[in-house]
Amino acid sequence: MSFWDEIVEKLFGNKQGNVAFKENFIQKEADAEQVKEWMYGEGAEVMEMVYKNYHLQKASISAKPFVKLYNTPYANGFALFYQTPLELHSFSNLFFAFGQRIVDLGYRKVSQDRKIQDIGTEVKTIEKQYFKPPIQDKDFGQKIDQLFGNVSVEKVLFNDKPSYITVLVTVYSDRLYQDAKPFDEFVEQLFNHHNE
Repeated sequence: MSFWDEIVEKLFGNKQGNVAFKENFIQKEADAEQVKEWMYGEGAEVMEMVYKNYHLQKASISAKPFVKLYNTPYANGFALFYQTPLELHSFSNLFFAFGQRIVDLGYRKVSQDRKIQDIGTEVKTIEKQYFKPPIQDKDFGQKIDQLFGNVSVEKVLFNDKPSYITVLVTVYSDRLYQDAKPFDEFVEQLFNHHNE
């Protein structure tokens, strides 16, 4: 396995491990409202910190909380690691705040699930939200607008302790689709919640 394969596997998971439990789950309406309030209060500062650290990492400058970048021709994303100054409630809120921002960008949430795996001496929990571009009436003379591509947001915990959140955008390479908008534009819009 190559160095990059190992990094991708560590950041974005692998198919190994025993799935002890998998379920769909729904965020309670009261919790969703709390996240929205958080996004426009304390969360605005947290989102700005993550945004800044993302751009620092693009310039090869590390800052805490650490952001790891993922870049290929068909998938782009980042992982945000749980480190100080990020607090536990902010880490959990970020998972749903990213999801809310993606919906605000015109996406539809198609699934939200939780998977628990026994991996050696640890228990890995992955909560995942998955988003697709809006369904469009197909005009056979027009290519389908994929926006930025499909988007997944994952929150990963080991032994119930926060580890990292990933945001991954995968593009359609099919000739039926328009080219995806640039990932850099996705990042700008994802974090631009306070300038709507």
